[in-house]
Amino acid sequence: MPVRIAMISGPRTVSTAMLRSWGNRADTAVWDEPFYAQWLAKTGKLHPGRDAVLAAHADELDADVVSSRIIGPVPDGQAIWYQKHIAQHLLDDVDLSWLGQVRCAFLIRDPARMLASLWKRFPEATLMDTGLPKQVALFESIVASGDRPPVVDSDDIRRSPEAVLRGLCIALDVPFDPAMLQWPSGARPTDGAWAPWWYDVVNESTCFAPPPIDAPPDFEGPRQRDILADARALYDQLAQHRIEGH
Repeated sequence: MPVRIAMISGPRTVSTAMLRSWGNRADTAVWDEPFYAQWLAKTGKLHPGRDAVLAAHADELDADVVSSRIIGPVPDGQAIWYQKHIAQHLLDDVDLSWLGQVRCAFLIRDPARMLASLWKRFPEATLMDTGLPKQVALFESIVASGDRPPVVDSDDIRRSPEAVLRGLCIALDVPFDPAMLQWPSGARPTDGAWAPWWYDVVNESTCFAPPPIDAPPDFEGPRQRDILADARALYDQLAQHRIEGH
């Protein structure tokens, strides 16, 4: 039976580099943000490239169709199907029964760095746009069901990629593949239509670069400080469970 992995991420968490990492495995198919188009359509969010995304992903505007595909046939008959989900795209009216038929994991990042990157692209972003409220809710729901999904932090991955990815693979009960540590630069056919607006940095990458050594950014505005404080509290709830590596 194929293994379906749902990596439930926040935005700007090195989630696309993770997509590159898993996509470089010979045994793995990848799916880039299955619910993004329907989320854009339902919320009316004015993200960069909105019209192009809705046009290119017209077959993903129905969340029920997407949910069915998640547990449907795996592309090219691959052994593993890695699906990159951005947490806030999983709206309250989306059928999430498929979560019980996939192996879930959570990807987080220091909120100050994540918000700094997000606000550069989308200055109107709120706490909900960090994905953290949804990530915590989903994590707690999965734990309550009797499972404990692995959590990884992007800085830990960038600091010790092999150790953390090995730990993640063990937690997901799939073999580690050294091909996950390096990949060719450039775009991919599996990238969503939003890639031209969001993937400029990752398209230049060939591996997980070390994390920044400077202090996380500080925010002066009261709105930004309040969002960061709330995001930090939610992040801490997940970070205590993370695979750190050595």
